[in-house]
Amino acid sequence: MSTAVKISDDLVIKAKIKSKIFKRSIAGQIEYWASIGQIIEENPELPLPFIQDILVGREQIKAGQGTPYVFGEGE
Repeated sequence: MSTAVKISDDLVIKAKIKSKIFKRSIAGQIEYWASIGQIIEENPELPLPFIQDILVGREQIKAGQGTPYVFGEGE
């Protein structure tokens, strides 16, 4: 389900620039920023690069690259 939301022109301009760099739609870029913001609010002790590394790792696993880490294994 999609919902129309009013946002500032400045945010749209910034999202348009970033969306071109990262090959996302403008809406996709804003959704990405919102999801990162939500993750940071829920995990304030984790630095952004660490969160981004986790997200990259999850996508690599979904793509069949690498193996998931299982806590307690290999100790």
